[in-house]
Amino acid sequence: MNAEQIIRKIGEIGVVPVIRASSPGHALDAAEAIEAGGIPIAEITMTVPNAIQVIREVVVRCGDRVLVGAGTVCNERQARESLDAGAQFLVSPGLSIPVVEAARKAGKVAVPGALTPTEIMAAAEAGAKAIKVFPCGSVGGPKYVKALRGPFPDLDFIPTGGVNAGNAAEFFAAGAFAVGMGSDLIDAAALREGRQADVIRAVRAVVEIVQAAKKRPS
Repeated sequence: MNAEQIIRKIGEIGVVPVIRASSPGHALDAAEAIEAGGIPIAEITMTVPNAIQVIREVVVRCGDRVLVGAGTVCNERQARESLDAGAQFLVSPGLSIPVVEAARKAGKVAVPGALTPTEIMAAAEAGAKAIKVFPCGSVGGPKYVKALRGPFPDLDFIPTGGVNAGNAAEFFAAGAFAVGMGSDLIDAAALREGRQADVIRAVRAVVEIVQAAKKRPS
């Protein structure tokens, strides 16, 4: 899958589940629950213990069905290791030019984080088309995304931080390309306690909300 196809797939799915877990086992359980709930995409963050091995394992288990990415990628080494493990996209909390370049050279996608217009311009100039607006909920949420759409109509914004089932539709109405969701989508306690079915139900509910929101004109 090339970069254009990856970005298109993220937009079609509409939600990027951000997997942060205290152990590799819980991260794998989260990836399985997300797929079972109807979201064929998983972002494994570098904060997960042995994250590179987890990415490799998720790719082996379901890489033919799930778009697997790496999150919290902050430097070139993490980028290269993630890509070598099979990651199709890299997400960062901020802008790292070496990370963007590593993804470009591999024919994959880098989604740098940005918050201010200046940061967004820098990310776009570095070659990023999809940009993670983080932490979006702390600076106005959907209203902030709507404000950014004015000067940046050609960029694909993925607001992350503060997005949940209750407000996801508002972000799409404001012009979001997709949304990033972590703890508000994946209940870490439920996974630790073996209540995977609860996570699957929560994921399914978000899928319905997101798909319905994407069908409405913005």
